[in-house]
Amino acid sequence: MLNIKLICVGKLKEPHFIAAAAEYEKRLKPFYRLETLEIAERGLLVESSDIISAARKDTGAYLIALCVDGEMLSSEALASRIDRLTTEGVSRLCLAVGGSEGLHESVKQAAKLKLSMSKMTFPHHLARVMLLEQLYRAAMINGGGKYHK
Repeated sequence: MLNIKLICVGKLKEPHFIAAAAEYEKRLKPFYRLETLEIAERGLLVESSDIISAARKDTGAYLIALCVDGEMLSSEALASRIDRLTTEGVSRLCLAVGGSEGLHESVKQAAKLKLSMSKMTFPHHLARVMLLEQLYRAAMINGGGKYHK
């Protein structure tokens, strides 16, 4: 089973984001071992150090940085990438979601993949929920489920 760690800057506070994240975390349990680590917002440089340290604790983890200047993938392409990585022996993914200032360049450079959800800007709490939904969608695509149409 693939281990996925979300490393997120900032704590979810709004009830609607908390509820949405909890729902997708529950849906993901049969497919991935999911862990969420919340990093305090303390400025890009400190946050970057915390993110990189957290990712390095998972030896051999494949770090993905979510950033607007990253590669845009369709849901099917993301599912395929996750499937390919697991086939290649990757057992741990760390996905970094920055705070309101985004991610420091050092995190982007440390990442093996820079991933963009859109050219548009989203609140980082919403991006976290969107990422969880896309991970669930990828699991459904890879498992042949009917969720993805």
